[in-house]
Amino acid sequence: MLESAEIGHAISKAAFTRQEGRLREALLNAQFDLAQAKAHPVLMIITGVEGGGRSETANKLTEWMDPRHIRVTAFGERSCEELARPYVWRYWRALPPRGRIGIFMNAWYTEMVSARLAGRLDGTRFEFYLQETRAYERMLVDEGVVLLKFWIHLSKDGLRERLANLAKDGRHTKRELKQDRQRADAYVKLRPVWEEMLRETSTSEAPWTVVEGTDEHYRNLTVGKVLLDTLKTVNADVAPTPRTRAHSAGPAPTVVDNVALIRKLDLSQKISRTDYDGELVKWQRRLAELTRTKRFRDHSLVLAFEGADAAGKGGAIRRVTSALDARQYVTVPIAAPTDEEKSYPYLWRFWRNVPPRGGITIFDRTWYGRVLVERVEGFCSEYDWHRAYEEINQFEEQLVESGGVVCKFWLQISKAEQYRRFKAREKTSFKRFKITPEDWRNRGKWGAYEHAVADMVDRTSTELAPWTLVEAEDKYFARIKVLKTVVKALDAAMA
Repeated sequence: MLESAEIGHAISKAAFTRQEGRLREALLNAQFDLAQAKAHPVLMIITGVEGGGRSETANKLTEWMDPRHIRVTAFGERSCEELARPYVWRYWRALPPRGRIGIFMNAWYTEMVSARLAGRLDGTRFEFYLQETRAYERMLVDEGVVLLKFWIHLSKDGLRERLANLAKDGRHTKRELKQDRQRADAYVKLRPVWEEMLRETSTSEAPWTVVEGTDEHYRNLTVGKVLLDTLKTVNADVAPTPRTRAHSAGPAPTVVDNVALIRKLDLSQKISRTDYDGELVKWQRRLAELTRTKRFRDHSLVLAFEGADAAGKGGAIRRVTSALDARQYVTVPIAAPTDEEKSYPYLWRFWRNVPPRGGITIFDRTWYGRVLVERVEGFCSEYDWHRAYEEINQFEEQLVESGGVVCKFWLQISKAEQYRRFKAREKTSFKRFKITPEDWRNRGKWGAYEHAVADMVDRTSTELAPWTLVEAEDKYFARIKVLKTVVKALDAAMA
């Protein structure tokens, strides 16, 4: 892949000037059409050999186009805020919305190569991160992101020649030039790592474009023309049909046997008010102790609450938060996505609320909406909710790998109990806001939601992030079970 990019390419200044004007005009028009349609975001990954001219190319693209609709993000050393969260958190935060172009300088590829060269990743772990990267990029593309990846390449001799020229122009500091020379000296070691990375991550969804970087005119025009061709294709297809290809994780889930997970729960379990009061104090005190200990600074806590309408999620959450320091946690209520949230991949609004180490986030409704309400109501295609199981498992695995403790609760009540609670809410003045015509409409799809919940638990209850099914017919019993589960999960993680 790299050999073909080491053939010298050159364009005269006069030829470049002629082509630049036409290309700039075409890019501006294509960018305008993209911004008007707001059908897709465009993400460009520009990385490659140090000193190959990546920054100059990014600068030229922003010069050619409207800077209001294009953003360059250069990823360097991680900040304390980024170090306290999962590896991909900072990349999720920087994603462009629909109608915009984002340029990531280096991004995850530079981090992986640097870690491999420094010995922080052995061959097995390096391959693991390459697999994660493929899955991440496939998910972005499935969510409508137009992903372009450019590797700016130089031969070893070409790199040394370019560094010599940079030293002469006086625009780089001595420290920058020293770092460049060190990287040039490591060229022989880096090349096999680059080749493996490019080979393993050039996929049909997100192929690499390798560009020879010696001549800046050739480099800039090549990247600009690839971007223009892509924008023309995207703008000609602003309303793509839903994907229907088979999901890589296997066949569609069955909904015959696993529904028993929900229907056979013993909803008769209860606890007396006297016992409840004593248990509540006991488990809240233990939760308070665990979240205030020094050991918790190496962890975070993510609580995900789902359940049938009127199952008591709010009451269970309040009993948890009563034990916590208000400066330590945030509760995130999830409703239908806003226009801003719709312009990003569906997991974006959850990634932006991931807590740092020492922090707690409580989600009242969650990312599982993709395989519950969106599935049942037809808000996404069958392919989309099928692939979501794998994407969600990967999301939660990344949370746990970074020190997170993930507790997921499904609160279940009977259909008869739900009816009783709905009617009670209608009669109680301060609870009438809790019942809407939408709640009554959803009761008509009780069976469909049962099947969706059973599939969800079956496919996403993992060793790292298991589901806890909570028998919530008795609110006291449900609240104590939630508290005990959180305490035991923290105890196990900090043991």
